[in-house]
Amino acid sequence: MRVKIHHEGTHILIALLLVALAICVPLWVWGPLPLAIAMTAVLTVFYLLVVNFFRSPRRTYGGETENAVVSSADGTVVALEEVEEDECLHCRCIQLSVFMSILNVHANWFPVEGEVVYTKHHKGRFLAAYLPKSSTENERSTVVIETPAGQKVLMRQVAGAMARRIVTYAHPGVEARIEDHMGFIKFGSRVDLYLPLGTEVFVKVGDKTVGGMTRVAQLHPEITVSQEN
Repeated sequence: MRVKIHHEGTHILIALLLVALAICVPLWVWGPLPLAIAMTAVLTVFYLLVVNFFRSPRRTYGGETENAVVSSADGTVVALEEVEEDECLHCRCIQLSVFMSILNVHANWFPVEGEVVYTKHHKGRFLAAYLPKSSTENERSTVVIETPAGQKVLMRQVAGAMARRIVTYAHPGVEARIEDHMGFIKFGSRVDLYLPLGTEVFVKVGDKTVGGMTRVAQLHPEITVSQEN
């Protein structure tokens, strides 16, 4: 598994490095040595934390992709329940939510194979991302993917208390592949998946997931069709 720095963090890391140098160099030249050492240590630790946040691993999903649902994010499952999805699908769905802490990778992967049929960005609040109402009240971006079997899976990127920017690369007509990045959320957030009723779920609240790697569910189009009929 190869790890690199996500391009969303390049400008931020360069700016932080210049600021750190502007602070530390004068201290090493003219300031007291203990202060120079302490400030350099603090800024180095902070900079490494930001570098860690913007890491962007390239992952290869080794399982069968047909009807598979793979976690879109690294983090912890914080919600798993049947809900009404009112924005786009307008039906009862299984909501599976993964919360990303500041230490998790914040790149987001497509959860299923298929074609993107809907995208929309919503302005909103910046409540703590683990709260249930953050899914409908926070800044968020919605993407719907239609699988080859005709099922629609909704993925929602939700900003958190620290997140101030959601980046979504998907747009209608794009081919969705599990191994591809769908977007990025900066500094703390969550990802919600809305799955058709009848989907077999393999995780529970409290489980850890790895984006682009952990198979969290299996779609069953034949069950959904029989229910609708």
